[in-house]
Amino acid sequence: MLKRLSLLWTLVRGDARLLWRALRHPGAPRWLKPAVALLALYLVWPADLVPDLIPVLGLADDLVLIPLAVRFLLDRLPPALRAELEQPRVP
Repeated sequence: MLKRLSLLWTLVRGDARLLWRALRHPGAPRWLKPAVALLALYLVWPADLVPDLIPVLGLADDLVLIPLAVRFLLDRLPPALRAELEQPRVP
């Protein structure tokens, strides 16, 4: 179980870094910044699909929906931009 959580964390962290690089890229589509802003707003907005006052389920929806939304946004990037972002960075 711990190994699966570690793998999941690695994937989410990689997706978050890729999304951050996409946001800073000059060739990023125009819709990306507003979409990420809405995603961040959902994360901090007190009205969720499942309220945070419910002990486990309140946080579980954020832990599931946010990574799914990040992956959805990354899948919608143009293929050329996605390929450029996935190349290893040279220091």
